[in-house]
Amino acid sequence: MLLGIDFPWPVREMILQHHERMDGSGYPNGLMGNEICLGARILAVSDITDAMMNARPYRRALGIEKVISELADNSHLYDPDVCKAFMAIVADGGESLKKAIHIIY
Repeated sequence: MLLGIDFPWPVREMILQHHERMDGSGYPNGLMGNEICLGARILAVSDITDAMMNARPYRRALGIEKVISELADNSHLYDPDVCKAFMAIVADGGESLKKAIHIIY
């Protein structure tokens, strides 16, 4: 699907790897741990958060508490440092993220 699109190097790798899991159970290549680029590990947590917090035809949207619970229950699948950073961001209601974005922009 991405062939022929001239993405910068890390973007293509991040997209390709964001369904890989830390324990090797993901796809498409069964990568594990640090074989998965950091950007993809961050994108994986973002992707699963978005998937759970938005309604689907087969279920209602879930709250942030459920997202945190799911990440904790499935900690073997996601980078623990990325999850820790995510938890720190949501712990203060996103205020630290807003400040970081303000500094960048």
